Amino acid sequence: MTTVYDVPPENLIKKLAEKLKAIEVCKQPEWAPFVKTGVNRERAPVDPDWWYIREAAILRKVYIHGPIGTMHLRAEFTGARDRGSKPNIAKMSSGSIVRTALQQLEEAQLVKTVKGRGREVTPGGRKLLDNIAYEVLKEVINEHPDLGKY
Repeated sequence: MTTVYDVPPENLIKKLAEKLKAIEVCKQPEWAPFVKTGVNRERAPVDPDWWYIREAAILRKVYIHGPIGTMHLRAEFTGARDRGSKPNIAKMSSGSIVRTALQQLEEAQLVKTVKGRGREVTPGGRKLLDNIAYEVLKEVINEHPDLGKY
């Protein structure tokens, strides 16, 4: 059985973002085009579909590390803040983005809350991720036929 661990994350996240875009509950908030993803960024993301990509990345992180809370997810997307002549410092990503994405994924029944421990993937979410991982694996093997030998 193919899982999230068996495929390249870039391909998986791209394909998962397309699937999340089709889900009615997972919509980009009205403030999404104007917000920075963290204090370490200077501008808002350029990609118009950045919200779905971040949501897919969050769902993948919950699958791998779950149950996981918002603070740990914020730390997963951390970056170095430029402080001028002072040394750079690691700063966490936006908490509002992570919370809103988790709430949408919970509404879509892909993630559930575990009291006192954070969020974990539901069986339906696990099934979605594993099916997408299988599709990605087939694509990767088609692109590189010698990988199928192993």
